[in-house]
Amino acid sequence: MSLWTEFLRALREPEYVHVLLNPLPVYGLAAGLFALLAAALARSHAAKALALLLIFVAALTVWPAAHFGEAGYDRVTSMSNGVAQKWLNWHMHLADKLVWVDTAAAAVALLALLALWKAPRFQRAALILTALVALGGLGLGGLVGYAGGKIRHSEFRSQPPPAWANTAGDAD
Repeated sequence: MSLWTEFLRALREPEYVHVLLNPLPVYGLAAGLFALLAAALARSHAAKALALLLIFVAALTVWPAAHFGEAGYDRVTSMSNGVAQKWLNWHMHLADKLVWVDTAAAAVALLALLALWKAPRFQRAALILTALVALGGLGLGGLVGYAGGKIRHSEFRSQPPPAWANTAGDAD
């Protein structure tokens, strides 16, 4: 089987698509926040708009990442031991929260984008609010990734998962 054929086959596996998509909300929000800071310092209206658009798009990528993660949950659970399953439960719990934080970041970024043209007097407050909500999404996204990395990578497990993330079996 060729590498290309194998890659196309892997794209039909939701857990693989999830692994491809899950960095987008985190890295995208980080890039958007950096761009927003640079745009604010440069006082560039166009750069602010571009940064807000980047935050908007990056924050919305949480939806397909979560969709494919949920679709691959059963398969990953079945190939994981008890400790990994606990990390998977924590990862999913946090991801459920992240979807709503990132959705709020997208909504606030869109409102800030509209404020740039339609309500300039609210621009500063809108930019600050966007940065704060996006920063919250970035932080929570990092925590989701932290838990997610421990699912299949036992070398990252320096501590046990939260006690409430309970499943059968504790063997590593």
